[in-house]
Amino acid sequence: MSDQRAQYWQANIRLVGILLTIWFVVSYLFGIILAEPLNAIHIGGYKLGFWFAQQGSIYIFLVLIYVYASKMNKLDRQFDVHED
Repeated sequence: MSDQRAQYWQANIRLVGILLTIWFVVSYLFGIILAEPLNAIHIGGYKLGFWFAQQGSIYIFLVLIYVYASKMNKLDRQFDVHED
């Protein structure tokens, strides 16, 4: 049973690491560090760097929450620790 718990925890940490990396890239790199180069691209009348800093990172964050919840439900069922 301990090996199954370790596999579950490893899969959980891997998922969180991937999602945190995406969050970091979108919010910090695209919204702050790469804002100037991205501002050369326009979406809907707004500069892309501004869009990532103001709206895009929020939309991506909401998508990440949904992905985390759905992937964790699938992972919970896979390791038989679901709450149903």
